Amino acid sequence: MARRVVVTTNRRARHDYFIEDTIEAGIALQGHEVKSLREHNCSIAEAYATGENGELWLRDMYIAPYSARGHVSPEPRRPRKLLLHRRELRRLLSRVAEKGYTLIPLSLYFNERGLAKVELGLARGKRKYDKREAIAERDFQRRAQRLTGREE
Repeated sequence: MARRVVVTTNRRARHDYFIEDTIEAGIALQGHEVKSLREHNCSIAEAYATGENGELWLRDMYIAPYSARGHVSPEPRRPRKLLLHRRELRRLLSRVAEKGYTLIPLSLYFNERGLAKVELGLARGKRKYDKREAIAERDFQRRAQRLTGREE
């Protein structure tokens, strides 16, 4: 049985945002973009999703042009349509309309069937003091782990 093949993750997302909900969405790509993704030539660090005219679009995701492509490649940072069921789309767009919420891609992967999927997080931005608290908590957990590991 094939497993999920992660192409890229957005490691800063959980540091910069509180992730309240996650959802899996398909992504509409052109053929050579899929080949480039299989070579892990992409970045979702600056990417975000927006709703326009009842559709969801992923913006600022970078997919490098495929190396073996002979002629003109698509724009590397072009908006890409996200594929969701209508009910999920309406629910997400209503939540994003609330003040302070945004949709951030957390990871990009190929599922068991070989389809490109993006995991979106419904996120609320962290303030500077929230980030400091998270760092302090993480350091505390590391120290506690070290101490318990030495005693055994």
